[in-house]
Amino acid sequence: MTAAAVLVDAFGRVREASHAAVDSLTDDELAYRPDDHANSIAWLVWHLSRVEDDHVCAAAKIDQVWMSQDWERRFALPFDRAATGYGQDSGEVAQVVCDGSLLLGYQDAVHERVISYVSKLEDDDLKLIVDRRWSPPVTLGVRLVSVIADGLEHAGQAAYVRGLALRRRTSG
Repeated sequence: MTAAAVLVDAFGRVREASHAAVDSLTDDELAYRPDDHANSIAWLVWHLSRVEDDHVCAAAKIDQVWMSQDWERRFALPFDRAATGYGQDSGEVAQVVCDGSLLLGYQDAVHERVISYVSKLEDDDLKLIVDRRWSPPVTLGVRLVSVIADGLEHAGQAAYVRGLALRRRTSG
């Protein structure tokens, strides 16, 4: 198995976990927060998709899906157009309210762009330095693994919140 095949599989798992967390939920369930400081499923999946879009496209030196395919307008969030959710406070988290088809449509568009890029990578490409702001500088391989890990962590958090939201549905 090539490194590109491993990356395709790993990014596919982020997509699958995102779909599993969102599928068949109502808008209210997607916006559900266990408390006022917790993240919602909508925010978690939007954020993991924005980070994947932003970080991979920056490393690949290609346009983000968020801006180039008009997702920014479709979501109509009151944030700076470059916002990825990093560092947002509880009030900003609460503003990410959308339906599942919009959320998964964006995740699918990001996934398509990312897979188109990573499927063509050669093993030596992963050694390319993509961020010199860190010591040691960040390679493409490290950046991609970081994005995958972050995506899977947030998708897992969304799955947990989904369980809490569904428990409310059946107990209410």
